[in-house]
Amino acid sequence: MAVETIEQRTLPAPFIEAAGKTFLDDLQKAVGGFKTADLSQVYGPQFVSGLGALTQDAISKASGLGSFQPFLQTAATEAAKLGQLTGPTAYQAFMSPYQQDVIQTTLDEFDVQAAKGIPSIAARAVSRGVLGGGREGVMRSEYQATSDRNRAALQAQLLGQGFTQANQLANQAFLQQGNIVGQQLGLARANPALAGQEISALTTLGGIQQAQDQANLTAQQNLAQQQLMQPLTAAQQYGSGVTSLIAGYPGQSQIGQVPVPGLAQTALGAGATLAGIYRAFS
Repeated sequence: MAVETIEQRTLPAPFIEAAGKTFLDDLQKAVGGFKTADLSQVYGPQFVSGLGALTQDAISKASGLGSFQPFLQTAATEAAKLGQLTGPTAYQAFMSPYQQDVIQTTLDEFDVQAAKGIPSIAARAVSRGVLGGGREGVMRSEYQATSDRNRAALQAQLLGQGFTQANQLANQAFLQQGNIVGQQLGLARANPALAGQEISALTTLGGIQQAQDQANLTAQQNLAQQQLMQPLTAAQQYGSGVTSLIAGYPGQSQIGQVPVPGLAQTALGAGATLAGIYRAFS
């Protein structure tokens, strides 16, 4: 007698089967959309923050670091003038143009006063009885020599005072000119230092601004990426749930063997069936 093998399969619950089909449909759509997605919408230079206004201002001001050059040039020019204020003849430029007139007037007055003393010599000669004599001549000569020495001393004093005053003025001008040079050098040093401080402050503020802008662009990029991946992520999460359900309701398969009737048995059975039908209708 032949034996026939029969397989019996228990399918999952209808709602699980429907959920599985839904998952496959969603997964296919999500994968298809991901394959055809325009990645330039979620990646690219548009998500890199550019230089802000403060940083650009700092860059433009960097060219001003060389602004010290005019001050150095002025300092060099003024320093060259210092040579004219030193040396043995530096005082001459500061001599009063009226000094000679003042000296001459003073000496003229001295001569007038000196001349007034000559009559007194004659008076003394008369009182001594030597008028017109050699002693009077000696007295006059001594008086004139003394007067000349006093006149020369007065002239030297006046010239010395003029020289001292002119020399002091030359020294004062030298110090003033040196101060001008120092001020120009100070400006040459201070100008780039101040510009550097301003540039540094602008750079710092620009960096803070750029970091904030970059954070905003990164957040936008993350959102765009999440939106692109959202269908696929949702399908995967849905599939995980379906997988858990399938694990909870597993399908079962059973395999059995049944005998297959022979030809004689089939004929006898058919004859019995026909006999029964005949009796039923007779």
